[in-house]
Amino acid sequence: MDSKDLDMIAILRRNGRESIANLSAALGLSRATVRSRLEKLQSSGVITGFTVKLREDTLAHPVRGMTMIKIEGHRTDRIISQIFRISAVQSVYATNGKWDLIVDLATETLVDFDAALRQMRMIEGIAESETNILLAAHQPRTRL
Repeated sequence: MDSKDLDMIAILRRNGRESIANLSAALGLSRATVRSRLEKLQSSGVITGFTVKLREDTLAHPVRGMTMIKIEGHRTDRIISQIFRISAVQSVYATNGKWDLIVDLATETLVDFDAALRQMRMIEGIAESETNILLAAHQPRTRL
């Protein structure tokens, strides 16, 4: 992977549906070269897929947050299983450092968010947690 591939990935992170023509213009490469590079990134597994962000997701679950969790002992698999039983949980990430897990939460109201946190805090083996409510999403401007 070279700097052109990294630039293409950055553009696609902002807009996964960016056209080959726009990618070509932004990267200063021919459309055939862009198409070939994109196919190579996909076939090698660097790009594993594209996603869609729906406005309805934001409207349906406007209260979003991230909870960092520290686990006591070797209970990670059991705790992850229990966390996924909480309906507000969108995803769970394993991490390193002070926190063992990061949990992405989304609810309709603060009351629902608080209820999800209470459920999570009752799981045996969670030693400590810290939650941050997401206030605003900032997207980079496309420079095409």
